[in-house]
Amino acid sequence: MSTRFFGEGNIGSDPEVKMFPSNGNQPPRGVMRLNVRFDNPVPSDNGNVDKGGFWANVEIWHRDVEQWAQLYQKGMRVLVPGRMVFSEWQDSERNNRSEYKVQADRIGILPFRISQVIQESAQNSQQNQQSQQRGAPPKSAGPDGEWSNPVGSNTYQ
Repeated sequence: MSTRFFGEGNIGSDPEVKMFPSNGNQPPRGVMRLNVRFDNPVPSDNGNVDKGGFWANVEIWHRDVEQWAQLYQKGMRVLVPGRMVFSEWQDSERNNRSEYKVQADRIGILPFRISQVIQESAQNSQQNQQSQQRGAPPKSAGPDGEWSNPVGSNTYQ
């Protein structure tokens, strides 16, 4: 049984990733699992008040989850569209267990509580680390080449 789900919440733990080898004609793929606290903010006179949020395990299947897991951190605000799925199983002591989990179509990072996001190739990362050690400001690649990255500045060069 499943139903469509669309929720916004905070990640409660660092991501867990498990990779699976290719099987016949299917390429290798993996699953990334996050524990997310979905809230229910209700406007009040004193701002928003959380009225009955819940914790849910979120999982997303894809071949690139190992790289994606480096982007997600505990406390980060995310938007998750997907399906709410109910699953039942027996544990090692033969006890019946069940849970609701979210099988995500995607996991969007919302800009709350993020101070800086840097995504670059490994080669650019090494060059930036070397230039920062020499005291030079970090560089970012753009359509017209490189430009200075004014971290913490409101003016862009």
